[in-house]
Amino acid sequence: MPPTTMTRACAALDGPDVGYGSRMRIIKLAWVGTRTNNAEPTVAFFHDVLGLRLELDQPGFWMLKLPDGSKVEVFGPDSPINRHLTTGPVVGFLVDDIQAATAELRSAGVEILYESGVDDSGNA
Repeated sequence: MPPTTMTRACAALDGPDVGYGSRMRIIKLAWVGTRTNNAEPTVAFFHDVLGLRLELDQPGFWMLKLPDGSKVEVFGPDSPINRHLTTGPVVGFLVDDIQAATAELRSAGVEILYESGVDDSGNA
């Protein structure tokens, strides 16, 4: 089965007693997104200082890529994209099985706030 990404599975911890010791297979950190009032300086930092490649530059939305294909997305305060991102950086992990990872998170007391869909190729 090809790896699937949890980029759309936003989750919130239910409480301080959430268990750890995950058995899901996390392959890598595949995506980071953040909404900020300082979007242009943030993009400049990622591009000019860290050397990330700017892939997309739209009004209020930028996507940068790392050499391994991982993405960093920056949303300006008025961007209509991913409006649910309001509390700071959000990450997406590449996992080998999105349904099993979601079930495991739920059993650990994590509330899934935004369900991930899987397309015909197995990608979330």
